[in-house]
Amino acid sequence: MKTKDTFTDRLEAQAKAKQALLEKAKQKDPTNDPEFVARQQARVEAARIREQRETERRRAKEQERERQRVERAAAAARKAEEAARKAEEARLAAEEAAKEAERVRRAAQQATRPAALGLKDLKAALEARTGGK
Repeated sequence: MKTKDTFTDRLEAQAKAKQALLEKAKQKDPTNDPEFVARQQARVEAARIREQRETERRRAKEQERERQRVERAAAAARKAEEAARKAEEARLAAEEAAKEAERVRRAAQQATRPAALGLKDLKAALEARTGGK
């Protein structure tokens, strides 16, 4: 048996080993595996479905926020309308009270006038009876 252990022999052995490793790696390359393509497509499909679900969740949250915003706006509008209605009722009540006060004032004025006229008439009648004394 002849053993050559020269530098060139070691370089050739190294090159052959490197080539063998490359061949082995090429055989194990996932792109050569038919199941790899199917797994890769399944991953892509799962990612697409996951993205659709996330988009749907975001859309649902946004719709819920919009619905709540509309409800708050409607509630604020109802409160404003109720406040305006109460203010109008208060205004009408104040006008009615003012009218009633005016009626009472006029009635009081009219009640005092006839009484004053009645006193004058009574005084004139008394003078006429007594002869002006």
